[in-house]
Amino acid sequence: MEKIKSSLRFNLGIQEITTRVPAAMADAPASPAGGSHESGGDQSPRSNVREQDRYLPIANISRIMKKALPANGKIAKDAKDTVQECVSEFISFITSEASDKCQKEKRKTINGDDLLWAMATLGFEDYIDPLKAYLTRHRDSNLVVSPMQGTNGGRSRSRVRVSREEEEEEEEEEEEEEEEEEERKGAAMGLNLG
Repeated sequence: MEKIKSSLRFNLGIQEITTRVPAAMADAPASPAGGSHESGGDQSPRSNVREQDRYLPIANISRIMKKALPANGKIAKDAKDTVQECVSEFISFITSEASDKCQKEKRKTINGDDLLWAMATLGFEDYIDPLKAYLTRHRDSNLVVSPMQGTNGGRSRSRVRVSREEEEEEEEEEEEEEEEEEERKGAAMGLNLG
């Protein structure tokens, strides 16, 4: 960790780096590949997941990092790689907690509120208020692209404003359709899944 801090100080020109990691994160598995942080390990082994599928694209990470630098600032490759791993692990960590909540509630879709709940649960309370404000703004201006009937083989698209309630109804309908499809497959195979 000290090597990373000194590398970031040197390469990013940052005078002091402080790292605040909630105690809950210390128990997280070292796997962006998946698996609950409570399960004690990966549910899908790393060897089955390609590296480009485990991490966010390095170009995106680089672009975000460069926004914090002066125009002539440079970032070392190892610093980009380290941030890429950390960001991917953070996303996996939060998503895993939100996924556990959804499974307990018998839901298949993780929403923004689930992610905020997971962050609060895991000790990232300082981020909740700004993220709630962002989520509210996003929902207020949420435009969903939906296919139009008719022209161009159904590939023409129009922008339609969708309310939060409509979004939730659509998610519930999708979940019901998935469950019905699973039941049909089970019945076709002579199994009783219900």
